[in-house]
Amino acid sequence: MSLVAVNNIYKTFNIPKVRRDTVREQLFRLGYSRAVERLKVLQGVSFQLERGEALGIMGPNGSGKSTLLKIVCGIYLPDQGSVIVQAPITPILELGIGWNPELDAVDNALLTATAMGVSLIDAKSKIAEILAFAELEKFAQLQLKFYSSGMSARLAYATAFCSVREILIIDEIFAVGDAHFVKKCEQKYRYLLDKGHTMILVSHHPDVIENFCSRALLLDNGQILLDASAAEVAAEYSRRMG
Repeated sequence: MSLVAVNNIYKTFNIPKVRRDTVREQLFRLGYSRAVERLKVLQGVSFQLERGEALGIMGPNGSGKSTLLKIVCGIYLPDQGSVIVQAPITPILELGIGWNPELDAVDNALLTATAMGVSLIDAKSKIAEILAFAELEKFAQLQLKFYSSGMSARLAYATAFCSVREILIIDEIFAVGDAHFVKKCEQKYRYLLDKGHTMILVSHHPDVIENFCSRALLLDNGQILLDASAAEVAAEYSRRMG
């Protein structure tokens, strides 16, 4: 049985159709239902993921990539269809969300790791590894409100990479950090893949998909246009965006 099976997924969001900008307009229409437009984000998406496979997902902005990841992670529920996941997931999606700026790096890393499903005992045992990977040992007791955006990003990536369970789902893995830190993330990704972890990786960069995935999906308008080798999908994405 596949480790992840996504079967005929549909997802629609209701978005406001009419905007009222002034107080008078809002008072005048007080009590009336606000008109909405149904935005079809995913339309009949199906795929399977085998153990140890690295699957890339590409597509233009608004094609449904992030929504699909959140459905696989259980953050959103599909309107129709089903998702069957046979192993625990570590999502690296919107990094840093949930940070408490009044807490230091250690406390924030512990909170994030436990939120990802790591036990508190295991999370505490990984603190030294997290700080070393992020190169933040000297700033471990510094409140996050004094961190730069780059320092916060390194802490977020390090916490996620050191808290990985069987399936790792990543949105734009190499989009943050300087060249040195990006290289460390690449090496960690390859190490986890070699250890047998299963990956889903979203990226707008064809070279990332081709170099770090074996297979890929091309999404557009909420549908899978192509399910093929990473090289084929990267080339088709480049052609369409080109």
